[in-house]
Amino acid sequence: ARLVQAKFADLDLLCADNFARAAAANGVREILYVGGLVPTDPKLSDHLRSRLEVEEALAATGVPVRTLRAGIIVGAAGSSYQVVRRLASRLPVMLCPSWTGTRMQPVALTDVTAAIEHLLETPGAAGATFDLGAPEAVTYREMMAATARSMGLRRLMVPVPFLTPRLSALWVTMTTGAPRALIAPLVESLTHEMTVREASRLVIPGHPPTGLDEMLETASREMEDREATRQSVAAAPRAFQRSTAIRDQSEVRSVERMVLPEGADAAWAAREYLRWLPIGLRGLVAVREGASPDEVEFLARGLGSPLLRLRYEAGRSSPDRQIFSVNGGLLSRRAGRGILEFRRLPESRTLLASVHEFEPRLPWWIYRNTQAVFHVMVMRRFAAHLVSCPEVVPGTSAEALPLVGR
Repeated sequence: ARLVQAKFADLDLLCADNFARAAAANGVREILYVGGLVPTDPKLSDHLRSRLEVEEALAATGVPVRTLRAGIIVGAAGSSYQVVRRLASRLPVMLCPSWTGTRMQPVALTDVTAAIEHLLETPGAAGATFDLGAPEAVTYREMMAATARSMGLRRLMVPVPFLTPRLSALWVTMTTGAPRALIAPLVESLTHEMTVREASRLVIPGHPPTGLDEMLETASREMEDREATRQSVAAAPRAFQRSTAIRDQSEVRSVERMVLPEGADAAWAAREYLRWLPIGLRGLVAVREGASPDEVEFLARGLGSPLLRLRYEAGRSSPDRQIFSVNGGLLSRRAGRGILEFRRLPESRTLLASVHEFEPRLPWWIYRNTQAVFHVMVMRRFAAHLVSCPEVVPGTSAEALPLVGR
């Protein structure tokens, strides 16, 4: 989308839930999930906590899941490898903050694909996790030096005490040109020691783990071949932005995570939102039934025409997933394009309130600084309202309740 208003962890959680629901609906026998190595530190970064959350979401619909927890995957097309390679190629003198002394165990892309093939052919217990990594642990500083060597370069490593992860993310973004949205979560995780649990290391008969120098030399050769043929790379933001801007001229995606009261489901949350909206916005917005019982309209004071008209999609909805399609209004460019969704995750009180594929009518720069900001503010105020709601009596959120309370 042209505008995404969401944390990466919430987007990942939504995608994982989509995948798990589809797997269950289509009789998938097992899910193999490639996540990240998990340190023993109980205070995980947002990035690492998200990897574990995805594991849980994939298993929540009952399909058996086995997990491969991998270190940084080293392959020519990998964004992490490309970032390290750009640092090594562009900086004759490399500033090395304290986190570059953290130990880690990268893994060759060929080892990951071999592990997937091995598990596909080997029955195992649901919930099993396996670690993948190089034979020996190295520091990030040692990996950067080895990356330079694989390119035939020598680099001076200068330890510095003053680059925090946040400053490091800015420095890496400016040096490599990689998107900050990609770099910031990764750099935040670099303070954690991510090494293989030897008791959980996956042993593949006839395929010993690849050493650091070998995996970097292989990736370097492949990268040179890609550059020779001018293929695009994952960390090149300009080519990516050009392609998506053409495809999605003005679409918006927004996801907010909320916590439901005990006993509530998505059906209750959707109707509570419609009830709360005019109260929470102090009468600035009214909510009324549309031309049919399955339509609702949002109106601003003093305007006769609705700002937005939503149609409840009963056939696509369930108690844990409520879907409204955008069916017109002054703020919508195209009727029938865009949805508002309330989704409760299985066996959880987590609610994801999201907007997908919405096309605003306002000029983009006006929309970006008005309606988009207002939407996020409203959803966060609704999230705060849910926290204050009492426990919901089971059965009060049935789909037969009217969309707009009388």
